[in-house]
Amino acid sequence: MPSTRSSPVYASSASPAYESYTPSSSSSSSENIIYSGTSSSYTPPRKAWVDPKSLANGGDASQIQGNVSSYVKQLILNTFMAYGAGDEHCFGHSVAKAVKFIDISAHESYEKQGRMEATTVAEVLVSKSMLNGAGMLHGGCVAFLIDNCCSTPLVALGLIQNINGVGVTQAMNIMFHSPAPAYVSMANSYCYSLTLITSGSCLRITSTSVAMGSRIMSARCEVCFLDQLIDD
Repeated sequence: MPSTRSSPVYASSASPAYESYTPSSSSSSSENIIYSGTSSSYTPPRKAWVDPKSLANGGDASQIQGNVSSYVKQLILNTFMAYGAGDEHCFGHSVAKAVKFIDISAHESYEKQGRMEATTVAEVLVSKSMLNGAGMLHGGCVAFLIDNCCSTPLVALGLIQNINGVGVTQAMNIMFHSPAPAYVSMANSYCYSLTLITSGSCLRITSTSVAMGSRIMSARCEVCFLDQLIDD
């Protein structure tokens, strides 16, 4: 039966934080929802580099799974599209536009003595414009995807804890384990639902918050490509 194989690419990035959000009593848990805020209960920051609530709608977040509220999912998508994709004249616009988030979740981490940890999962179909001359996914494109996706769990954790989780990248370390080929067959993924005929590698990008200090935030990211293995 089909199974999945992954070739991970690891990276960690650190970004400077800005002034904290004003604590809000409305950011309480509700059933299995980690953050049940709405547009009416959300408290904007006193002063921050960017307020996710102020950004334009970045698309439909209703299909994103995970245990954070739909409102938080929408704010994260808005932030990613505003700063990751920008308009059609911005660098990497078409690459960022192709990224689809499939899960945004948060939980108390046992390894972190009960501190909150947020994780986002996204997928993107590799297109020809993402390849290098050898027909493999360009390392610069991987770095671009990591840079933007790795920020999303920090934004999520900021919203959950009612502090500022938005910043700019200060440093990034990437370890490449395996190249992503141009074409493979896929199953059990968002990418597979896009097309059955013209299929590039489906990349799954899993980003997790590591730490949120008063000045430095950090996150780790794993990128893998999914392909279908058929047992005879």
